[in-house]
Amino acid sequence: MDKIEILYQDQWLLVINKPAGLLSVPYTGCKWRTAQSVLENILRKKGSANAKHKPFAVHRLDRDTSGIMMFALTEQAQEKIMDNWHKMVTERLYHALAEISPIARKNPLPDSGLIDDDLSQNAHNIGFVPKDGDVDKSGHAFKTIPARTHYKMLEKGKNYILFELSLDTGKKNQIRAHLAAHGYPLAGDEEHRAQSNPFDRLCLHACTLEFKHPFTGEKLKFEVPEPAAWREYVNKGDYSNLFAEKNKNRNNNHKKSEDFTSKRPLTGKQKSHMNFIERGKKFQK
Repeated sequence: MDKIEILYQDQWLLVINKPAGLLSVPYTGCKWRTAQSVLENILRKKGSANAKHKPFAVHRLDRDTSGIMMFALTEQAQEKIMDNWHKMVTERLYHALAEISPIARKNPLPDSGLIDDDLSQNAHNIGFVPKDGDVDKSGHAFKTIPARTHYKMLEKGKNYILFELSLDTGKKNQIRAHLAAHGYPLAGDEEHRAQSNPFDRLCLHACTLEFKHPFTGEKLKFEVPEPAAWREYVNKGDYSNLFAEKNKNRNNNHKKSEDFTSKRPLTGKQKSHMNFIERGKKFQK
């Protein structure tokens, strides 16, 4: 069973530390285990869950993002929290381990600032920043939505940077898309052309959540640091050899399969090994 650490619980809400790889809440037709379903099972085993007292979603974290999340425990609490989210939440921070690509070396971001590129989604619902002149499969400009990400570089190495980030908007894949668009894909994020996966996961963690309790008015703050190895890796990480081996394996696999795959539809396995731009191009043909 996926391990969830409960950081705080009262009659109205609870706060957890969600592991990477676990969906926050189910989507239509979802059969996967989610943080919400795991929490409900925990409460049922304690004899405290029923139709009116169970986890209700008030926000989400992407499946591959770890860290602090809040759930309401009644519908009344859910409604009050969601209606007042931007007023009650006073601080919400993320830490991310990102690669420094050739794009970033040529045009580096300042040590701190704001990224406000508009976001779109490709045919596979992956968020990205469209470039000028990009069009969808119908030949039209991508539909975009505003997004604002504040960032600060906490630790900078030869090949990696540890970022601290906060969001004015909470759009799907926002941090991943914004950093990747400026040449800083998150380690482990193959969808956005990361070249390395040193920790066998997406290196994005929700580390801080501070809010005013919606019913008691108490100020609460929760902090769960990212893995210590991330900061250490910034100073010693070198993905060049790993990237070369990765490309070598891809080239070998491509040579073996190109003769009989070129005229067949993409399989799920093939799709899983393609980044979002490559999949989008295949989808449009």
